[in-house]
Amino acid sequence: MIVVKFGGTSVAGAGPITAAAEIVRGRLAREPIVVVSALGGATNALLGLAAQAAEGQLIAALSAVAQLRERHRREGEALLAGEAAWPAVRAELDAHFDELARLAEALHTLGFTTPRALDAIAAKGELCSALLCTHAFRRLGLAAELVDARDVMITDDAFTKAVPQPDEIAESARARLLPLLRDGRVPVMAGFVGGTRQRVTTTLGRGGSDYSASLVGAALQADAIEIWTDVDGMLTADPRVVPEARLIPAIRFDEAAELASFGAKVLHPSTIAPAVRKGIPVFVFNSRHPQGTGTRIAFDAPVRAVTALAGKAGVTIVKVRTGRMLFALGFARRVFEVFERHRTAVDVVATSEVSISVTIDDATRLDAIVSDLRELGDVAVERQRGIVSLVGTGLADDAGAMATALGALEGLRVHMLSLSATGINLTILVDGDQVTPALRRLHGAFFGTAVPA
Repeated sequence: MIVVKFGGTSVAGAGPITAAAEIVRGRLAREPIVVVSALGGATNALLGLAAQAAEGQLIAALSAVAQLRERHRREGEALLAGEAAWPAVRAELDAHFDELARLAEALHTLGFTTPRALDAIAAKGELCSALLCTHAFRRLGLAAELVDARDVMITDDAFTKAVPQPDEIAESARARLLPLLRDGRVPVMAGFVGGTRQRVTTTLGRGGSDYSASLVGAALQADAIEIWTDVDGMLTADPRVVPEARLIPAIRFDEAAELASFGAKVLHPSTIAPAVRKGIPVFVFNSRHPQGTGTRIAFDAPVRAVTALAGKAGVTIVKVRTGRMLFALGFARRVFEVFERHRTAVDVVATSEVSISVTIDDATRLDAIVSDLRELGDVAVERQRGIVSLVGTGLADDAGAMATALGALEGLRVHMLSLSATGINLTILVDGDQVTPALRRLHGAFFGTAVPA
């Protein structure tokens, strides 16, 4: 049994959905479970209309609902024209968008959004995509069966970033998915979407469709998890930044997880964890080039000093300085408790005798974090920084890697430098607008491609 996940570009419309069906057809002997994202761009549109409604722009929000309704109807018509099932599918789509319009009106009345409402709205993209894909697959001769993700992906009620409950997911997956596989059917379910024990709609956060696929694969001890996207696999760098980036045929689990956490867009950072725990290989393929070899992510990939680079801008540095000894009992714990209390993840940490510096991606709760940290010492904030990371299992054993990296960045301002405890990741903080030239220089230095800064 395998889990096959299609990203937004792989189900962006009638053509890509038809191509996805052919990919699934080629895997029927392996008992595929299909997980789908929303149609490309739909989630951004949904979150945008929620913000418009809460800000008083109801007409704009309802116009966005109408546009999304029309887009899904148009793609459904292209996929299912003349099918006896199409009127019922269209009615179900309309029911989703009618509810979406009511939610927009409710947010307009309230004048603000709530996490629960945002999840109810954001989930619509995946739920409608799963509906369309299921019936399109059927028309193309596959025995597809729609499974409501809210009955499988059981989570807590931390809306917008819900935490999956693995034991309950395993139980529900066995109860709802395995019988379909035994009957020769192809389960199709929405990614990203979950439900509480009371079946209130939740989401796993942006990019969570990969996470859904991995959780289902882990729950059922799948033979493999396939992520189908719009690139040929994992590359040595983001090809939009470094056009000369190369395909990585095989990469280790820990390397892939580090790259995802530090900016690689192919995988959601949480995707790898359930697969790692179960030892399930993850493959990344290009749905536009299905005959490609892709990237295999597994324990037994080759060890390299530098396997790939990743980078991201929009990083914030928070520095806490105290006249008291930094390593006084409990001080570091109290600092990190502040971030935990405000549900804000920390990426990079650097310490001295009297200060501790951390980086965060999500500055939504920054003001409250700073207020709490000031009880511990002086706080300074640096915005608009960027991270570039070198990732490789053999990095710590290569004495020249750090020197090569710093040499490549000569002339650029470096704010922080950190080698991870496992030695797999060398992280360098630069100005946010220097991430692209830094990545190009580093790629040239480590992969032999002379790319101008």
